[in-house]
Amino acid sequence: MMADTEQIYPLLISVHGLIRGHDLELGRDADTGGQTKYVVDLARALAERVDVARVDLVTRRVLDSEVSEDYGKEVESLVEKARILRIDAGPEGYLRKEELWDHLDTFADNLFNWLNQQPRLPNVLHSHYADAGYVGVRLANLTGIPLVHTGHSLGRDKRRRLLAMGLRRDEIEGRYNLSRRIEAEEEVLANAGLVITSTHNEIEDQYELYDYYQPESMSVIPPGTDLEQFHPPEKEGSQVPFAAYLWRFLMKPEKPMILALSRPDERKNIVTLVEAYGESPKLQQVANLVIVAGSREDIREMEAGPQSVLTEILLLIDFYDLYGRVAVPKHHRPDEVPDIYRLATVSRGVFVNPALTEPFGLTLLEAAASGLPTVATENGGPVDIIANCRNGLLVDPLDKEAITCALLKILHNPEQWREMSTNGLQGVRKHYSWPAHAQAYLDRVRPLLEQRERRPRAPLSRRPMLYHDRAIFTDLDQNLLGNPKGLKSFIDVVRKNRKCATFGIATGRRLDSALEVQKKSGIPLPDVMITSLGTEIYYAPQLTADVAWAQHIDHLWQPRAVRRVLGELPGIVAQPKSEQSRFKISYHYDPDIAPTLEEITTLLRQQEQSVNVIHAFGQFLDIVPVRASKGLALRYFAQEWDIPLEQILVAGGSGADEDMMRGNTLAVVVANRHHEELSQLDDQAGIYFARQPYALGILEAIDHYDFFKTCTVPEN
Repeated sequence: MMADTEQIYPLLISVHGLIRGHDLELGRDADTGGQTKYVVDLARALAERVDVARVDLVTRRVLDSEVSEDYGKEVESLVEKARILRIDAGPEGYLRKEELWDHLDTFADNLFNWLNQQPRLPNVLHSHYADAGYVGVRLANLTGIPLVHTGHSLGRDKRRRLLAMGLRRDEIEGRYNLSRRIEAEEEVLANAGLVITSTHNEIEDQYELYDYYQPESMSVIPPGTDLEQFHPPEKEGSQVPFAAYLWRFLMKPEKPMILALSRPDERKNIVTLVEAYGESPKLQQVANLVIVAGSREDIREMEAGPQSVLTEILLLIDFYDLYGRVAVPKHHRPDEVPDIYRLATVSRGVFVNPALTEPFGLTLLEAAASGLPTVATENGGPVDIIANCRNGLLVDPLDKEAITCALLKILHNPEQWREMSTNGLQGVRKHYSWPAHAQAYLDRVRPLLEQRERRPRAPLSRRPMLYHDRAIFTDLDQNLLGNPKGLKSFIDVVRKNRKCATFGIATGRRLDSALEVQKKSGIPLPDVMITSLGTEIYYAPQLTADVAWAQHIDHLWQPRAVRRVLGELPGIVAQPKSEQSRFKISYHYDPDIAPTLEEITTLLRQQEQSVNVIHAFGQFLDIVPVRASKGLALRYFAQEWDIPLEQILVAGGSGADEDMMRGNTLAVVVANRHHEELSQLDDQAGIYFARQPYALGILEAIDHYDFFKTCTVPEN
């Protein structure tokens, strides 16, 4: 329970993009847009509150000569109680978000290590976008800290739109890695105590596409805008410095300005806006078109997406002969953006956002705060913004005639322009200020903290394992039992290094079954046994059960409901009672007649069952609590016994071992008949694919890593 006087300490996680506290490079690429600005502004707004102790914003550290050195600093102060923390993960260079998935487990492990070194843990985790959600779920399941999530944009909605544009599924998957993103989003929805959205549209039209759709756990809290930075011109007829740079594009700069400001991204639909302007002599007569689409040096050196958009814009300007009527400036600084809005306001112009869909529409708030009427897409966040501010018109972004008519309606009616300008100024102050956002945010988050149960800690006796500086964990059946000669050699190595290294077994078997197999095979009693797929942990020599772990994973576990959901499905037959345990429900699985694994997972999510579904060897299906797995149990052990993950060698032989092997552990996939289940790990750093089978493969990995070279026995 949270004490009434306890100050809140939120940890915000936003992995991708270039995030810093000054001169945000908005529009530099598809990953450095509204989300990066939102998380920085949110951190600052929360830090201003007296009931907030501190705010940490965590992102990925980048060391890359192509970007500023700022992104390589481990810590950056934002304001007195807020800072940016940068965590290493994967290669040093900058990566777009679609390339980050294989490095997120390392990010989670490094962040978990950092948290364990702090005097106080945060009492809420807030993940932003699917990649941070993936990290947040793992941290929440390890620590028991409540998880809050903001999606910013959603994979299922994006895939639906890309398919509608005519792209093939294989093209979409290859470019955007959407399967992993959507699976991460489903996992987040199954684990988050609160999902914060910017608009009702997100809940009703986008999250509704997901299996674990729970609108009752979602809350609309629209982001704020900086009213000190974005404001109308201070006096009628005033000019701003950016005007001189802009005027060189235009024959009649005194005409009203139609302003579009966004990244050069095909989803922003700027090309359609240029076509609408080019096909309307009336628009060309009454107004200039100004497109501020990021900054660039050489279009030829840009990534394919932005390059294509900007090239098409320039070709259309030439095709419609719009020279002198359209401005597409090459550069603008972040601190010039407010001036650009005010310049459009002075001209009695209109801001236009013609995006195919807009998750929220932060630029609409900035325009409204600057006194600028808007024309915006009817798909997404602008629906709520225009309804609240009454400062513009909604249009179908694919209907060029509708865009043209809406712009002309505002530009031809000075009285309506003034009314919309005034409404926008009043509406944005009432509905979209950062202090109001911070207050609403804390009002929604605080009940989660009051419900939180602290994770119990296991009492540790001062036995020899406390002094071990490394550990070896291996599966039982797939790693140790197939080659008696190799097993004997492995046991000899384990015994030789027993004083400095923990020996652990992680198996899907129950404790009694595992002990029986070990005895028959001459395997000595391990220091640690993780059994029943990570749901039980036992310590030698008395095989003491870790009760704290059992209490921790009992979270949201409803075994009767799981059995009811799966009990009538074809091709799924419960295994004997000897294979069942308190936290593991086991089935025989016939893939020829049973639903697919995806269909089973979907069914469980739709019945609001937060669980882990594990499929192994093509014939076994196990359901365990959402906080339980071999990998989570291993990381719990590492934390409790203070053994760095970087000094734990994990031997896996099947798909059930995958989450033990991802991240910071050293890992080996031994050569057995089921090792292909781990073939997707082939390009992962820190994972060695042995040529030898079973225990011989583990010995091969010990040599490969020179694992015992620095193994020491600390003095008691």
